[in-house]
Amino acid sequence: MQEIITWVLENLNYWVVLIFMAIESSFIPFPSEVVVPPAAWLAMSEGKMNIFMVVVFATLGANIGALINYSLAKWLGRPVVYKFADSRIGHLCLLNRESVEHAEEYFRKHGIISTFIGRLVPGVRQLISVPAGLANMKLAPFLIYTTLGAGIWNIVLAFIGYAIYKTFPDIKTKDVAELATT
Repeated sequence: MQEIITWVLENLNYWVVLIFMAIESSFIPFPSEVVVPPAAWLAMSEGKMNIFMVVVFATLGANIGALINYSLAKWLGRPVVYKFADSRIGHLCLLNRESVEHAEEYFRKHGIISTFIGRLVPGVRQLISVPAGLANMKLAPFLIYTTLGAGIWNIVLAFIGYAIYKTFPDIKTKDVAELATT
């Protein structure tokens, strides 16, 4: 495990951040907390990346994943979305009928602003694009609210990486890998 973490930290770059954040914002369960704070820490500790660009690429990735969910929901429709949520594969993606119903209810209750608010709420963040697509929300407001919400979330995560760097300025990649596996 230590070798895997070391490899990830040594190979983390903007494109990896973008891809992992696209995955995180789609149906595939993957925590953004595993990507952005380490990338921000690397930006501060080793200068391999710029912390501002980490936030930009993380937000672009989040938009890609959100667009995938939005488009699938919009074009496939409610029956297919719910059938997927009820399927074995949907459950492997940590989806179920209740979580989709909850996201739809949240969207109905709060309107289009929920795409902004929802990007800041764990558990809702990945799913809020589905009801936006099901409701045929216009693409421009969807992207604006998604970008703002995801951007704020990624700034918070980058700040965590920055705070780790400030708290432990002398820690090295090898030491992080050792700490993560103990």
